[in-house]
Amino acid sequence: MTRPSSNKANGLSRAPKVDASSTAKTHAGSSSSNAAAAPRATTGASPANGTSPHGAAVKAGHERDVCGPEEHARRARLTVVSDDQLERAASIFRAAGDISRLKLLHRLSDGEWCVTELADAAGVGLSTVSQQLRLLRAERIVARRRAGKHIFYSLADSHVSDLIHSAIEHAAEPHSHDKHDDRHDDGDAT
Repeated sequence: MTRPSSNKANGLSRAPKVDASSTAKTHAGSSSSNAAAAPRATTGASPANGTSPHGAAVKAGHERDVCGPEEHARRARLTVVSDDQLERAASIFRAAGDISRLKLLHRLSDGEWCVTELADAAGVGLSTVSQQLRLLRAERIVARRRAGKHIFYSLADSHVSDLIHSAIEHAAEPHSHDKHDDRHDDGDAT
């Protein structure tokens, strides 16, 4: 059972999820076959005891609409993503998430660099850059090539380049709530 969380902005409790069977019971008498036009299910708070059907306390007059599965478009998943793939992706983000490593990756997005060039550009020692590059290489984010005494690094592939450029472009965009209607957020901070 999940605990309702408080939404301090509007004084409401977050309603627990409504399962499909209770939603079906709520809409059993509905004559509408159009799923998009179906009315929203409410928490079903009982005025007598001040609780929802799931036992969560509800303030009088503050019932909260809960959308049912019939109100959402079916999303087809073209590919199945395994937990291993998600863990690998999370590791990539953790490795790239450090600002000094992100700076290295941004430099490498311009092409191949020698370790000495990278250390000079960053204003740090060779051992520091080498350690950062070793971590990035372990995550297969960068590739290396040896030419005589020099070791050159580059981004592993175009996916990494696209990821770095997209992240930096996204960070440069102004922070705007214009695309979202905050009144419908469930208090999630993203």
